[in-house]
Amino acid sequence: MSDQQNSAAEQLFEKALDIAEKHLEMAMKEGGTLNVEGSPFSGYVAIAMIEAAVNQAVEVAGHEDIADMLRDLAEQIEADAEDEE
Repeated sequence: MSDQQNSAAEQLFEKALDIAEKHLEMAMKEGGTLNVEGSPFSGYVAIAMIEAAVNQAVEVAGHEDIADMLRDLAEQIEADAEDEE
């Protein structure tokens, strides 16, 4: 993939991320602060949205591509946690 294609893909992803974050915030607000066994319900809404998104992504892109992307995301999360320590 060329640098120009990479840049365009990154811009599209950033726009998609902005849209997803807005919808996630709305869904979490809709979930409110109800508690399920002492835990904020909105947290469950966020995890459920991740699962729903992954399931739909697998249908579009296939399980191998999505699994690779999730591994990359997990590595980023772990690296960020290490940076915070």
